[in-house]
Amino acid sequence: MSVAAATAAALLLATASPATAAHATAIGDVQQAMENLAKMPGVVGAIGGVYVDGKPAGRGTAGSRLLNGKGGTIPANSRFRIGSQSKVMVATVLLQLVKEGRLSLDDKLADLLPEVDGLVERADEITVQQLIQHTSGIPDWFYKSGTTEPAFDVFDFTTYYRPIDIVKMTRGLPRTGEPGEKFTYSNTNYTLIDMIIEKVTGDTLASELDRRLFRPLGMTRTYHITKPPEGIKGPHGHGYYPDSTGTLRDVHRFNASWGNGAGGVVSTTHDVSTFWRAFSQGSLLPPSLQEVLTRGPQPQGSAQQSRGRCAEDLKMWGGDAPGYVALTVFSADGRKEFAISVTRSTADDSAIIPAMFKTAEAVLCPTV
Repeated sequence: MSVAAATAAALLLATASPATAAHATAIGDVQQAMENLAKMPGVVGAIGGVYVDGKPAGRGTAGSRLLNGKGGTIPANSRFRIGSQSKVMVATVLLQLVKEGRLSLDDKLADLLPEVDGLVERADEITVQQLIQHTSGIPDWFYKSGTTEPAFDVFDFTTYYRPIDIVKMTRGLPRTGEPGEKFTYSNTNYTLIDMIIEKVTGDTLASELDRRLFRPLGMTRTYHITKPPEGIKGPHGHGYYPDSTGTLRDVHRFNASWGNGAGGVVSTTHDVSTFWRAFSQGSLLPPSLQEVLTRGPQPQGSAQQSRGRCAEDLKMWGGDAPGYVALTVFSADGRKEFAISVTRSTADDSAIIPAMFKTAEAVLCPTV
């Protein structure tokens, strides 16, 4: 649901020499790529799927569904949590509402959600656009201040937390800047966007995502979860997280209420690739509104540069939470997508995420 600080929802650019242009649609060995990922310390299982012009071009699965090699392999077409990739879907819904004139990018948070005035400092100054672009200065509820440790009970799988309850967790935390001053990633922005969408439409975020994105795009195996005990349907990979004694515990039932607008979507390699293809090709938003996401003060996270071999730019959007990491790497023209899900047994994914991108780059941009 959250994303790692170093790669949070990053848009990554890869450059290439003209010599590789003829190989723009060449695809590497996806199964071998997943096997390489599964050998990494802390990885339980990995699945991946490549799509070119919307058609399957390779998939793979390696490692195991459960810890210590148990449970067989993860079905390559199984569902997984896509984490903060959900934010782009949620922002797309909000921007469609802007297009329809039901609110504007300059509307103030306190006017849209009077109930958070007093809970969120400077709510009368923070705009919708600042929430979308992470320039609101609102502190993040996900981590304990100054740490990479979750600020909530990872192993509470049953308590339902309303979005406003989650927003309340940020009271007393220092702001990260003036409204509109700078980019600072905060899941709280998208918890609030969830609340705005539901207030404006009178419907649930799950229903709006389904009506506006999942059904029109044919994402038939994708859904948004909000309340426990709802989880991942069908056989899927299980992630693990150490408790206070260091014992690894299964967190595949990660509390759904923490997701909300910040990262509540469950999908498949096919479906999430379908979304990114539509988004990249501009079929979901008019250019002026799409640029709110793609040409903000900074890409939606801490960008990294990678010298690649592709004849086109690659972009990445990823997300993680205890037990899993999900990543989709796609070409700027929307022709190629590579979606990867990794389940893990370590609290630290700082090595896993860069390895996932390098894996995707090697598959999408095989050497001549």
